[in-house]
Formats: sequence, C-alpha cells, structure tokens
Amino acid sequence: MPRCNTEKKKLLEEECLIVRTSGEIPEVAMYSSIYYMTEDPDGPNIELHPDDVKDLKIAVIERYQEIILRDLAPENRDKGLYRGLARSVANWQRLTKFCAKENLDPGPVRSAAAKALIIFMRQETKDVMSGVRTTCINCSSSELEQLIDQLGVYCEELPGGWREILIE
Repeated sequence: MPRCNTEKKKLLEEECLIVRTSGEIPEVAMYSSIYYMTEDPDGPNIELHPDDVKDLKIAVIERYQEIILRDLAPENRDKGLYRGLARSVANWQRLTKFCAKENLDPGPVRSAAAKALIIFMRQETKDVMSGVRTTCINCSSSELEQLIDQLGVYCEELPGGWREILIE
C-alpha cells in the first residue's frame, strides 16, 4: 500500500499510461487497473476516490480518440495498423456507450473525428474516382451514414460522388 499521496499519484499516473496505451477496448484496461489497485491480492490495495478514477476515464477517452483517428487518417490506409472505417464506427459506438455510462462528454472526440472523416472521405473519393486505388471502406453505407450523422457531419461537407465508391 502506498505510504503517501505522492506514491498514490505515481501509481495512478502509471495506470493511466497503461490505459492510454492499451489495445482496442481501453475501458477493459481501466477496469483491470482499478481492480489491480483496489482488490488484487498482489496489488497495492488502495482506496480510490472519484477524482482518482476520473484520470483513468480521461485516459480511456484519449485512447479511443487515438484509435478512431488512426482509422480515419488517409495516410494510414495502406499500413498494417489500419483497421478501416468499420473499426472507427465500432470504436465510436464503444466510446459513446462508455461516455453515457460514465456521464462524460464525447464532444471533443466527436469534433476531431468529424473533421478527420471529412478529410478521409474527400481523399478516398478523389483517389477511387481517379482510379488511383480501389476503396478501402469496409463498412456498409448505412453504418457510414450513421457515423456521419452521429459525428454531426453535413452531407454538403462531403465530396460529390462519395456514395458511388461504397461497396455493398
């Protein structure tokens, strides 16, 4: 058990880093961190207050933002780390469920994702329509339209012909 607030703070910072760099479902890492710190027989068995857990929740949101934006970045389309728009859709849904459950605002992520989606769709549409590449969009048109709506993107912000490049 940490002897002072400094040790507790350091432990929380380490756990936030673990959550922040976790895999595809960061809230699982958050719950594992909470368990480790409070209940695990091999853990420090500390008492966490709501303010302590708040930083872990912020790390979850930051991680979701990172992985959502990763799959909305046109420059990542041909890289091994790229998972496609289907993964952005799934991660956006996970993030919004997490935020609703924890009474948090996904607004900053929504704004960043909306801008990234517009840029992605402009580049993807341009590249596919000019024959530079085949589309990498791996979600249905209804899933994409739902994401567009949830992110608050106006169809006028998207390039003409974007629907034509979708594979059904």
